[in-house]
Amino acid sequence: MMVDVVSMETSSAQCAYDVFNGDADGICALHQLRLAHPVDAVLVTGVKRDVHLLQNFQSIQGDQITVLDISLDANIDALKQHLANGAVVSYFDHHTAKKIFAHPGLHFHWDDAVDVCSSILVNRHLNEKFAIWANVAAFGDNLIKTGYAIAAKAGLSIEQSHQLLELGTLLNYNAYGENVDDLNIHPAKLYQHLHQYEDPYEFIASSSYFSMLRQAYAEDMAMLDDLRPTCEQNNAAIYVLPNHAWARRMSGLLANKLAHNTNDKSFAVLTQKTDGDYVVSIRSADPINKPASNFCSAFPSGGGRQSAAGINRLPVQELAFFSQRFFSYF
Repeated sequence: MMVDVVSMETSSAQCAYDVFNGDADGICALHQLRLAHPVDAVLVTGVKRDVHLLQNFQSIQGDQITVLDISLDANIDALKQHLANGAVVSYFDHHTAKKIFAHPGLHFHWDDAVDVCSSILVNRHLNEKFAIWANVAAFGDNLIKTGYAIAAKAGLSIEQSHQLLELGTLLNYNAYGENVDDLNIHPAKLYQHLHQYEDPYEFIASSSYFSMLRQAYAEDMAMLDDLRPTCEQNNAAIYVLPNHAWARRMSGLLANKLAHNTNDKSFAVLTQKTDGDYVVSIRSADPINKPASNFCSAFPSGGGRQSAAGINRLPVQELAFFSQRFFSYF
């Protein structure tokens, strides 16, 4: 039986762990992999920003750990400990991996190209067996051109593509929050429910979870109708959202929407946390020359990928400093 956990004590028996980001990419990557290779595994996941997942459990010799869509750099110490314990780790990711190292127990599938997400890496690994779910993930990860390209290759109609775009958007929307209490559905429960469906169109047509997310998304999106940038220059803009659950749920989706609607401007979306500090989402209009990951990595809790990155905690007293660096960089 798959167990929904965030942490787990050491076990005397060998175990399998599926460790995945709670967003569209992480869920769809695991869904593909387990459709092809079913495994009874402990699920370790959380909100999108909860990326230090490998430290949430202890492993022993012979454990099988599958990691999907979380940064290697952010989990380097815990990863080394699991390997030292004798666990075998299969790792699929597209975030920065500056600290990668060779180890016989580590099987690392990685590509940080701007048109790649972790589900696409799994899709490659499975020889495109469940490519339609990589399509959903690409849309959810705001790789819109890539999503339409995958759909065209599969011969999908525009209407079918739009359905996958909505599904990917809703799966991604569900992952944003300061903690799981902000979310509509716990990512592990969402994965377990979605994993009953090999066909995404069947999920769209019959899942109560899909209907729930569609309604919640529409209600939260309506809160953004009158939103205006807090600071704006020719090539970049900063938006600041208040300390409300709807704002924490919408932060990443707002950043994606802004980037999609205006491709010549970079954006920062700052959302206030319950303690007064901020979580930051960055979208770069020029990911090759001005990667978002490079900008965010300069901050202690920052990281991500070239087109989209973030800072998990920006102290309130550093707002002016952040703004100056943001407009200087972009």
